[in-house]
Amino acid sequence: MKVLVLHSGGLDSTLCLLMAIEAKCEVMSLGIDYGQRHRIELEYALSQCRKYNVERRLLRVEWDKPERNIPVGRSLEDMRSGVSPAFLPGRNAVFMTLASAEAVGVGADEIWIGVNSVDFSGYPDCRPEFIESFRNMIEAAIPNGPKIVTPLLSMSKPEIAAEALRLGLMPGDTWSCYQPSFTSNGISPCGQCDACILHDHAWQQANQHTMSK
Repeated sequence: MKVLVLHSGGLDSTLCLLMAIEAKCEVMSLGIDYGQRHRIELEYALSQCRKYNVERRLLRVEWDKPERNIPVGRSLEDMRSGVSPAFLPGRNAVFMTLASAEAVGVGADEIWIGVNSVDFSGYPDCRPEFIESFRNMIEAAIPNGPKIVTPLLSMSKPEIAAEALRLGLMPGDTWSCYQPSFTSNGISPCGQCDACILHDHAWQQANQHTMSK
């Protein structure tokens, strides 16, 4: 089985990469450079691919995407309350369409994407109804094309972190921050954006679960 993983360098997509490796698939990593502010994620993804000896492919997209206000200091309850202000309309639809075309080009059987929406569904294009609609659309666009696989769709953030821990990932091995701090000592996560808060929540819960066993 040849699998193309839509791989940003964050926790979810990197876990997908490791799960595909564990499943003995022939794995390729696909990144999208779309002018994102948190471009350090691309460096993390490349480093992960080198570590696990996975081929890395990168598509560059010129996109006049709308600017989004990155929320900071929100509680978990706030994040659960509705669509995130950081939601970039159309992003996953664009990414998955590009990944589908790329998968056909490289002969991949499946595309794995790390969307999940169990406890935080503030991104409409991570929800099951979007995934199912996309599957129907791409099947019409690419008959007998690659299958869309979402192995994390029904997992909570702590469950994802626990599975990542089982496969050897540590909290600092992936990048999640939306607005990193640049200092004389290098680049560090802000610790205040939704992505940072969710990252910390996931790992704290995963570690507590592991310690309680």
